[in-house]
Amino acid sequence: MIEINSVTKSYYSLTALDNITLKIPRGVVLGLLGPNGAGKSTLLKLIAGFLKPDKGIIKPLGRGWPVIGYKPERLLFPNHLTITQYMETVAGVSNIPSEASEKAIYDSLAQVNLVNEANRKIGGLSRGMRQRLGLAQSLLGDPPLLLLDEPSNGLDPTGQDEMRHYIQALHQAGKTIVISSHLLYEITQVCTQLIILNEGHIHYQNSMSEALALRPYALIRTNNDLAPVREMLQTLHPSIQIQKDSLILQNEAIELRRHILTMLLNLGYDVVHVEQKRVTLSEIYAEAIR
Repeated sequence: MIEINSVTKSYYSLTALDNITLKIPRGVVLGLLGPNGAGKSTLLKLIAGFLKPDKGIIKPLGRGWPVIGYKPERLLFPNHLTITQYMETVAGVSNIPSEASEKAIYDSLAQVNLVNEANRKIGGLSRGMRQRLGLAQSLLGDPPLLLLDEPSNGLDPTGQDEMRHYIQALHQAGKTIVISSHLLYEITQVCTQLIILNEGHIHYQNSMSEALALRPYALIRTNNDLAPVREMLQTLHPSIQIQKDSLILQNEAIELRRHILTMLLNLGYDVVHVEQKRVTLSEIYAEAIR
């Protein structure tokens, strides 16, 4: 849907994005992770057309640009207007024909469960409702591409669950979605693709399914420090890591688990914990921004 080639964007002496290249295929939910200042919001604004790159090019993967719906991180609403009045204003500046605006507004509000609140003034809305209004605003005109900057920002766990439900429903309806978030669990639950940004560079890029299926490992924890037998254990396989009283077996070394357990027992160690697991998104994130 969108192709980004060698894009750089700076603000005076600060380089927000440095030679970024990526593709956003149709139908994906792409999660952007990274610390503050990594360049996530800048990337969304570049795709939306609010900013122009200093270098490089952003172009559609097709004949023409898709219509884009954008929800910014900071939601600044006119509190004296009702939800309907505000949506009518947004529909007007979005060039939605007046004869079609009523249905467009209703459809957008219905997708985020705000139809029954349409006549409430924005100033009296909860934070969760304001986030849902921001999402409804981005849905006006039924755009195929949605850019959502921190859609669950400031929400309690119930509100976060609701937002994930809305995003999953939009994906199932065929939307292509790019999400910037600090919430690892949110990204894990809703995204099909993952990019981790740090200091303006892409440090990690993969499909979510492959990211979470990679690098299974087994953890063996003993009752004493393994330093006296470290050298002997590490000669068994290069994918064995030893950290004080624990062994981490990666890749093919996992197949040696039973042999190593027997060795440890024969050497006088008690095995207090054995666990086999796959890498988590938090581990991928920590490694990428290290």
